[in-house]
Amino acid sequence: MPKFSIKSCLTICSLLCISGLSFADTPSIPLMVSKTVGGETSYNLNIKILMLFTVLTLIPALVMTTTAFMRITIVFSILRQAIGMPQVPSNQIVIGLSLIMTVYVMMPMINKINDTSLQPYLAGKVSEEAALTSAGGFLKQFMTKQTRKTDLHLFASLAKTKLGEGDYPIHILLPAFITSELKTAFQIGFLLFLPFLIIDLVTASVLMSMGMMMLSPMMISLPFKLLFFVLVNGWSLIVTSLISSFRI
Repeated sequence: MPKFSIKSCLTICSLLCISGLSFADTPSIPLMVSKTVGGETSYNLNIKILMLFTVLTLIPALVMTTTAFMRITIVFSILRQAIGMPQVPSNQIVIGLSLIMTVYVMMPMINKINDTSLQPYLAGKVSEEAALTSAGGFLKQFMTKQTRKTDLHLFASLAKTKLGEGDYPIHILLPAFITSELKTAFQIGFLLFLPFLIIDLVTASVLMSMGMMMLSPMMISLPFKLLFFVLVNGWSLIVTSLISSFRI
């Protein structure tokens, strides 16, 4: 497999983001697209530049809504609240760690896109339309594996659309995927809260039995929660559980 370069990574990001918006067939517009020998659509240079700059502005929103980033960020935010330190780690560290873990989780899909879409496109073997369609198929496949069937049927019924087997329209798959990710993240967050909640309850009960009503239980329980989290190797457990929760 060829090594990645900065140009390759940017091209993969562009393919992923454009494919998130272009799952339907692209209409042929005069002076903007041209037909190749095989009948495939090829965009003119000006349109390619316009699409690239458009995608660059949409990359943050698409990364948050079509990848593993949402679940990981929410779990880390709930963890900070459960421990009792809402600002530690800082938002920059949480976002950076979430991005690194997102790349780690999405790497199998990125490798598939590189082999079947990016490299053939750079070699001139396929057109932009074929590369985007192939990349979009892998992205939809990842989203479908993480989405609950009940959420898919819910949004399909709201849109009054009948779902096909294994092929779901993007306007139904995307909100269903976001809803499923939110539900999964909150389920993991609930399980994270339980041990820290028990420590808070025990600390509050001990302080009340000793008659220390004016002393904040959070101030006393925070060192014990930090010690408990370090002793059980909490970061490794959470990272391992998060990665294992995704269906690749």
